Amino acid sequence: MKKNIAIIMGGYSTEVNISIKSGNVVYDHLDREKYMPYRILISEEKWVALDALDTEYSVDKNDFSFVLKGKKILFDCVFNAIHGTPGEDGALLAYLNLIQLKHTSAPFYQMALTFNKRDTLSVVQAYGIKTATAVYLNKGDAIDLDAIISKVGLPCFIKPNKAGSSFGISKAHTKETILPAITIAFKEDTEILIESFLEGTEVSVGIISFEGITKVLPITEIVSENDFFDYEAKYNGKSEEITPARITEKQQEKVKKAAKKIYEILNLTGISRSEFIFVNDEPYFLEINMVPGLTAESILPQQALAAGISLQSLFGNAITTALKK
Repeated sequence: MKKNIAIIMGGYSTEVNISIKSGNVVYDHLDREKYMPYRILISEEKWVALDALDTEYSVDKNDFSFVLKGKKILFDCVFNAIHGTPGEDGALLAYLNLIQLKHTSAPFYQMALTFNKRDTLSVVQAYGIKTATAVYLNKGDAIDLDAIISKVGLPCFIKPNKAGSSFGISKAHTKETILPAITIAFKEDTEILIESFLEGTEVSVGIISFEGITKVLPITEIVSENDFFDYEAKYNGKSEEITPARITEKQQEKVKKAAKKIYEILNLTGISRSEFIFVNDEPYFLEINMVPGLTAESILPQQALAAGISLQSLFGNAITTALKK
């Protein structure tokens, strides 16, 4: 009997449109012999199921069901394609846990932890993972630019603590550009990071729970035409993403080991993508994304295809793994 699969997409953040693209790709590629997929659009205004013509049907939050042609549709599993809150920060997953509905992401605590860059960095540093030097600020904190520069140097990166797709990130080359960058970051979040600039090759490492094992996918090298891998570089063709990455065997072994170690010490499951920069052959961890982009052009699907895993197999495996939890 086919499993009913809810593909949740949308969300409450600035990543809503990217999430909808990812959700539609999952919907298009799920095996119709095994699954009956339904798209569920989550927004602050409404939770609705969409049919093939995008007609909306209200979702009952008591049991995450909806009524279609007089029949109540209940789900066997939820495929999480929400970038940002409430899908990537654990909030919606805690709700699914309460109603005992399985999903493709890691448990809600791990999702909340990894969505918080500051807390994730603090945990992995204790296990010997190398990271950039950083200053953390909460909205309203006193800002001492000289102290910040003394610690992280110039240029430096200013990032929202909890945001994705490079929204709100700036690279400051001078003291005068730090405050405007802080203002931009605070528009995305009430907590920000200011990190030292790491010069070197940037790579992205995808890890999935695949057929019962933790599988590291072929590594992607990121070459941005812009000053860094910003939103335009990610989504408007201003970067080159090279899979497999043009790195040495030694570098490959080191970054794979670091990415897998992070995945395991954080007790993660499901799909993840970690970002690193090599400094003198050593991988420095930047962040981890637990709901990466899932379009055919996105990095992790590219890595899966390089590993011989089709999008149908990638998405189907995520559901199979979730159903076994």
